[in-house]
Amino acid sequence: MKVTEYFEKANGQTLISFEVLPPLKGGSIKSIFDTLDPLMEFKPPFIDVTYHREEFLYKKRTSGYYEKTSIRKRPGTVGICAAIMHRYGVDAVPHLICGGFTLEDTENALIDLNFLNINNVLALRGDARKFEGRFIPEAGGHHYAIDLVKQIEDMNAGKYLDANIENGAQMDFCIGIAGYPEKHFEAPNMDFDLQHTKAKIDAGADYIVTQMFFDNKKYFEYVKQCRAIGINVPIVPGLKPITKLYQLNSIPRIFHIDLPEDLVKALQSAKNAEGRQRVGIEWCIEQSRELKASGVPCLHYYTMGDSDTIRQIVEAVY
Repeated sequence: MKVTEYFEKANGQTLISFEVLPPLKGGSIKSIFDTLDPLMEFKPPFIDVTYHREEFLYKKRTSGYYEKTSIRKRPGTVGICAAIMHRYGVDAVPHLICGGFTLEDTENALIDLNFLNINNVLALRGDARKFEGRFIPEAGGHHYAIDLVKQIEDMNAGKYLDANIENGAQMDFCIGIAGYPEKHFEAPNMDFDLQHTKAKIDAGADYIVTQMFFDNKKYFEYVKQCRAIGINVPIVPGLKPITKLYQLNSIPRIFHIDLPEDLVKALQSAKNAEGRQRVGIEWCIEQSRELKASGVPCLHYYTMGDSDTIRQIVEAVY
């Protein structure tokens, strides 16, 4: 079933969903099941699985020169989606990114997903590679998420890259995109960011999942701004508890977001790791309760492999 159909069937009730990362290469899918098993009693209708582009490593050769090597550290998104659907009987939402994909790679990936009866995707540009100052697309690939959305919509209409294909099989993908309550860090201002988001909706995207945030006012203002310019699709808040002291620096640096002063002070005042975890859990519980009371379509939790923390939050909210 499509993600948007779940929202419609919920009749205003707030659903719950989780997002998982593929294990590092060499790891077992057991790590995915260990994360999800304790959370399935909350009956999420769908689970997101992230996708990570390749990275470049430089290996020193015996000659003294360095050899540039490409490696994908977290492969397996499509296989994990199939395994989740088989094990739990819920829909999986693979993330599909521009980085590392040619147009043909994207087309073939969508064909594979369609054959597996996976009809939801989250279309993202993806991040720049490490040590690259800006996003550099794959040769022959998409530069922007809107181009990816358009290709998915073409395939929904049975339009393939090969113009010689007539009466091509039509896909039926529900397309999600990312939203940024504190704006995308590359956008010069919020209005610019919102207009680009609207362009993706106009191109065929069906719903929005937001970047994490820690101040609900920013989410509510973001929704208000979206509605004001004609973005009327469901907007799902993305949530992540902050439970460790080092995250006070890493989360703002990596995700380009602000942390509320009260949260920072509470984390700094906690006497130990257990106290900091409790602060982060309670903060996320209060966020979740307020968002749920406001009637958001779904609470989407970034698990990051920490099912125990997420479980404590969801138990308190649902």
